[in-house]
Amino acid sequence: MQLIEFFDRGVTLNPGGPAFVSADRQESWNYREAADLTHRIAAALTRDGFGAEAPVAVLSPNSCLMFGCVLGIARAGCAWVQVNARSTAADVAAFLQAVDCEALLFASGLADVADDVRSRCPDLRLTVAIEGEVPGAISLPEWLAPEGATIPLPKLDPEAIVALNATGGTTGRPKAVEVPNRAMETMIHGFNAHMPERNPVHLVAAPMTHAAGAAILPVLSQGGVNVVHNGVVAADIFESIERNQVTRLFLPPTAIYTLLAHPDSRTRDLSSLRYFLYAAAPMSVDKLIEAMEVFGPVMTQCFGQAEAPMLCTFMGTEEHAEAKANPALRHRLASCGRSSLVADVRIMDEDDQLLGLGERGEIVVRSSLTMRGYRGDEQSSTLRPGDWHGTGDVGYIDEDGYVYIVDRARDVIISGGFNVFPSEVEQVIWSHPSVFDCAVIGLPDEKWGERVTAVVELKDGERIDGDALIALCKERLGSVKAPKQIIVRDLPRSHVGKVLKRDLREEYWAERVDRKV
Repeated sequence: MQLIEFFDRGVTLNPGGPAFVSADRQESWNYREAADLTHRIAAALTRDGFGAEAPVAVLSPNSCLMFGCVLGIARAGCAWVQVNARSTAADVAAFLQAVDCEALLFASGLADVADDVRSRCPDLRLTVAIEGEVPGAISLPEWLAPEGATIPLPKLDPEAIVALNATGGTTGRPKAVEVPNRAMETMIHGFNAHMPERNPVHLVAAPMTHAAGAAILPVLSQGGVNVVHNGVVAADIFESIERNQVTRLFLPPTAIYTLLAHPDSRTRDLSSLRYFLYAAAPMSVDKLIEAMEVFGPVMTQCFGQAEAPMLCTFMGTEEHAEAKANPALRHRLASCGRSSLVADVRIMDEDDQLLGLGERGEIVVRSSLTMRGYRGDEQSSTLRPGDWHGTGDVGYIDEDGYVYIVDRARDVIISGGFNVFPSEVEQVIWSHPSVFDCAVIGLPDEKWGERVTAVVELKDGERIDGDALIALCKERLGSVKAPKQIIVRDLPRSHVGKVLKRDLREEYWAERVDRKV
């Protein structure tokens, strides 16, 4: 099956039911209406000469109409170019040029950005304003094929590219990941197997251009509802869960920390939730336990990346509850779960040999989840012998099959000849009640080569004693792994909330010729 066929299954199951509803109830599309829109968009793209795998970008904040456009692109057999609405015009243009994109659909509220992008991308031959009138661009109603237009399904090709995603960009300029139909199909089947639900009501607050968009697809395949929020506003999310009887949502850990810090988290009725999925970055074990106390036994985790979307590993609600209840199993809360039903996850050394349980090396994956490749960058490959995909993450697997991500390979700190994995130190610092978030990096040091340094972002109104925090780390980890320095400041983040460790390192290593990048 192809991505659009999963949506069509939802149309069959629930034609008059809501597919997308805005948080303020001002916008709503039922499945039949959304299907009609996708046909008209697909027919217009085909009419204008955009054929199989043609890159088509959508520049818009979260909205019902935005994802309707994405589905129309899929129905035409084109490739959705995912660009974040918060990106600069320069970054958007660079990505469009990297994938040879010739069509851009954009929200009228981003007209200035779109205009700048057009000036930087002379090869764009189609720009459509999907809301309102914008000078120099055709409006969506003018551009759409006539009402009643239909278009047959694209050719069934598992390797056809359905999306072009940007890598996280936390370690350098993003690459363009080619996501084929088979990867999307595998991911959707995995979600529905691990998170079974007959009538899901899904709250979408994180950007649809990233993991939140992928989480929409299995909901559509079940004829469920997607309640669309434009951003993470804690009070609005709590109110929406209660009013819409939301059964599932996805948020990255940093956004969950924001929810936990809000007083409404302890006063609203959140009992409708069945699955609260977290992914995209490591989560503090202490804050995870707090989340289970606040939201109930609903926390769910997966691990994936742009090159292997969402579901390489999975840790379900019962596993979370079991680990929380049993002190002997509490360590599992620091893992990202076990190999999912749609992936085989192992550990490999630098000589491309698979390692045993407990041994540290690169996390590798064998699955039809994996990408076709990087667009325009054939020299970069993640393929390892035996058809294993190398994730670039360092980790190990325990005797019960739980996978632990120690760190990105490039984030490991070498201090005094010892390897220090930042994630171990971050877990301790996260446990401090005044800490909102933190990042541990290595900074230049004449004695140690790199000194372990914790950059700490505090909760509003909080203060911290740096020496006491270092002492806490020494007590739990020993003096080698404990930070030599504490820096209190705001952390630089990507558009989806990930901490940009590369930016931190670059800032402090800028004067060193031998800097680590």
